[in-house]
Amino acid sequence: METQEANRNGGILKEADGEGEQGLKVGVSVGAWERVFQIFLYFICAFQNISCGIHYLASVFMAVTPQYACRPPGNVSQVLFHNLSSSRLEDIWALLSPGQEGHVAVQLQDGTVWELTGCHRSWREGALRLEYEYSGSKREFACSDGYIYDQSKWESTVVTEWDLVCHREWLAKLIQPMFMLGVLLGGVIFGYLSDRVGRRLILWSTSIGKFLFGIAVAFTFDYYSFMVTRFLLAMAASGYLVVVFVYVMELIGMKSRTWASIHMHSFFATGIMVVALTGYLVRTWWLYQVVLSTVTVPFVLCCWMLPETPFWLLSEERYEDAQKVVDMMAKWNRASSCKLSELLSLDLNGPAHSNCSEVKKHNLVDLFCDWKIAIRTLTVWLIWFTGSLGFYSFSLNSVNLGGNEYLNLFLMGAVELPAYVFTCIGMDKVGRRNILVFSLIASALICGAIMVIPQDYHIWGVVAAMGGKFVIGAAFGLIYLYTAELYPTIVRSLAVGSGSMVCRVGSIMAPFCVYLTSIWIFMPQLLVGIVAFLSGVLTLKLPETLGKPLATTWEEAAKLESGKDSCSGKLLPTTNNIVLEKIEVMNAGDCGLCE
Repeated sequence: METQEANRNGGILKEADGEGEQGLKVGVSVGAWERVFQIFLYFICAFQNISCGIHYLASVFMAVTPQYACRPPGNVSQVLFHNLSSSRLEDIWALLSPGQEGHVAVQLQDGTVWELTGCHRSWREGALRLEYEYSGSKREFACSDGYIYDQSKWESTVVTEWDLVCHREWLAKLIQPMFMLGVLLGGVIFGYLSDRVGRRLILWSTSIGKFLFGIAVAFTFDYYSFMVTRFLLAMAASGYLVVVFVYVMELIGMKSRTWASIHMHSFFATGIMVVALTGYLVRTWWLYQVVLSTVTVPFVLCCWMLPETPFWLLSEERYEDAQKVVDMMAKWNRASSCKLSELLSLDLNGPAHSNCSEVKKHNLVDLFCDWKIAIRTLTVWLIWFTGSLGFYSFSLNSVNLGGNEYLNLFLMGAVELPAYVFTCIGMDKVGRRNILVFSLIASALICGAIMVIPQDYHIWGVVAAMGGKFVIGAAFGLIYLYTAELYPTIVRSLAVGSGSMVCRVGSIMAPFCVYLTSIWIFMPQLLVGIVAFLSGVLTLKLPETLGKPLATTWEEAAKLESGKDSCSGKLLPTTNNIVLEKIEVMNAGDCGLCE
């Protein structure tokens, strides 16, 4: 879902459209042709979003840890677990009931008797026959012969491939956090590069990178090469997410930007459902990874058809190339073209063009210019963190809810689809803040409800988790737009960009939050519930932005909450700030993207 950049773009551009005529004529002209060509490009790009959802959640099944026991140092002749016996060690898991614990006693073909646990094995000195309980002396040995794993659900995972259990368990727990660290780095790097070399080239390179690195992950030869390759895969997937939202928003007309941007997330959610379906059908981790990576192939074959956006070409003063793209769009849509030189004549000769070098740079300190704005910034950051932590905690923890883990994850993805429809309708009906408060408080209450549902009623637990994912997904999608509307033009990109970085911190911490189930099964719900409730209460102190024009000064931003001036004397906008806003809001390198 790091993906909600589109909400911000759509909302900003809609309100920015009414601020003036300069700098908007090209957008209006392109928006007027929003027919076949833009729809075609939209669905090509959106389809590739499915693969992003796939790779973000692929580790849910690829890195699962099955039941395991220390392997004995020889061939087994008889196995005993309590009063149940078998002649094959591989049949041990059929003897175990869910949640049942205890050691396994085995007798080897040489007559020696061993006790096996998860991380240890003990030789019974002097034992002559196989008994489950033994009070004699025992000598403990390390699991130098490896482990035996339950293969009833998965034939192999990366955990079984490289024995990431016992003293190596921490290596398995780094798989998802390291992937999210790659997401953070990739968003920054490719967002910056897209402004330097163009959107189309980055879309091509990241898509090809996703395919190549996705396949390479399946054929890595050890744990460390696996981690490095997945890190590069994460960078490519994140880079695509950053740039594709900018690309789509620069090609789609103004009237459809909000709808199109929010529903791009639906394709990411579809990727989560594909992970669940593939995990159910393919139980070997490397083959599972290969199958998931093939989703990228259709886009790789079609990406050569993508044109560069006229916005980027104009920003680079490549007017002839921009004119060619506009003419092609008009031809596809059977509409009349226009001359960009005529539309841009006012902007090129206006005061904004002559003062480009005077644009003032702002930094993070400007988001704390007084105590009211500082509280607003900290509250917004907490909401970003909560949305990301809750979104990934609900998704990653779905396999711990009981019942069918594949169905659980599928439902966690499916429930996002109505959540985005709810966000689209609700934010324009009852307001951004009200929807955000409702979503955060509701997610906290649902987390509390999950904690009191008996574990035997796993169906109700799954239903409650779906409700939690629904409301946290709605909040996660809305915060992009809401943040952009809370800050003035001069620091808007900085505000959303800083929030996006905090969001990624939440996605890195989410796997560790889920790992705390080893301490208490409901620890993830407790932590998410606490931060969600705190975020919801603090959101009540934020102003409503529905129906209000975008602020261009700190004074106007402060008036969203009260009639008093705030920071107006510290950061004053220039005429050029207002004109550049139309292009700056789509600067992925500054704003980032969190999904």
